[in-house]
Amino acid sequence: MQKKKILVLSDHPLTPSGVGTQTKYMIEALLKTGRYSFVCLGGAMKHQSYQPQKVEPYGDDWRIFPVDGYGNHEIIRSILQKERPDVLWFMTDPRFYTWLWEIENEIRACVPMVYYHVWDNFPAPHYNAEFYNSTDEVVCISKVTHDIVKEVSPDVSSRYLPHAVNSNVFYKYKTDELKQQVKDTRTKLTVESSRKFKNKEKTIFFWNNRNARRKQSGTLIWWFKSFLDYVGHDKAMLLMHTDPRDPHGQDLPHIIEHLGLDDGQVLISTNKVAPEDLANIYNAADFTINISDAEGFGLSTLESLSCGTPIIVNMTGGLQEQVTNGKDWFGIGIEPASKSIIGSLSVPYIYEDRIAKQDFINALSEAMYTSDRAYKKMSISGQMHVRENYNFDNYESEWVRIMDEIIEKHGSWENRKNYQTWHLLEVA
Repeated sequence: MQKKKILVLSDHPLTPSGVGTQTKYMIEALLKTGRYSFVCLGGAMKHQSYQPQKVEPYGDDWRIFPVDGYGNHEIIRSILQKERPDVLWFMTDPRFYTWLWEIENEIRACVPMVYYHVWDNFPAPHYNAEFYNSTDEVVCISKVTHDIVKEVSPDVSSRYLPHAVNSNVFYKYKTDELKQQVKDTRTKLTVESSRKFKNKEKTIFFWNNRNARRKQSGTLIWWFKSFLDYVGHDKAMLLMHTDPRDPHGQDLPHIIEHLGLDDGQVLISTNKVAPEDLANIYNAADFTINISDAEGFGLSTLESLSCGTPIIVNMTGGLQEQVTNGKDWFGIGIEPASKSIIGSLSVPYIYEDRIAKQDFINALSEAMYTSDRAYKKMSISGQMHVRENYNFDNYESEWVRIMDEIIEKHGSWENRKNYQTWHLLEVA
């Protein structure tokens, strides 16, 4: 039987971004069936070479073509004719794909378009309706996103499938060898990194995000300084895994030096690390923080929960469904103190959820003084929450089921179904 071919538009699937990682997981799940092959446009990064790549051990079944951005009209037209894929699958914010929907009538006449969609917040973006209505299947990464799509475009086929983490990589360390590794990491962070504030019992707060405006990286450092002034500079530390001088963010080293937090109170990890090394940091940390004012999902906090480390998050977007199931809490959720409507030419309106400084300090204080019993309960229940609702096996099996259904339901090329290339209009 001839394999079904999927054309993928996304971050380069071999990069460590959340979008790239989830794309890779989806591809590998379908490749395991032996019934699918992939042609990917690997975007959202600077390329040293634009030569096509074959991913081993899959060979011709998984090819990646490096592109600037996410592609353009002519690239799509060329690949459609040369590769004749059966489905076009694309992922991330719709603002990156307005150019793609401009030629949806050409694409959908041949193959169905499947969009793995993220949207951060209400009010429901009715200005996205033309995008949703020009897509065959919308798969939503959060409950917020799914509710939005159902409200804006109720006639469009949509379903909920959240991100997942690989529990074979991100898990709570239990062996003596791994526990010693965590202990060594904690010693390096709490004692060896400081001249004056040496304290093995420091509470370690971890932040793993891109240094970008909406992530509130500068606010985090500024407010953390106030927290330390309150509890003592030897009582806690903040480790940030990010690019300290990202062009879309702030000059974090300057802020740290300006605030006098350069004696181990705030450390920045800049090197790219393997997932296994990242899991070690999650295990070494006491809490993972994300106070972004807009967050579609937030993969780092899910990885943290999978490692048994509770989270402190703004109750916005996909973060709110991670920190609680509506009954139990797997960390501390901070309710936004303000919900301002902001916008731009491409996004006319959306809520921006900002937390208050004192609420942040109170959350960190609550975290620091959490009893061992309460902490253990959050740790264990958080791991269970991930296993039950965001487990890797379900993510893989659901993508296989969804893609099989789409292939059968919509067909492609000569067997294309459920799409009309013409419309009846009533002329007055």
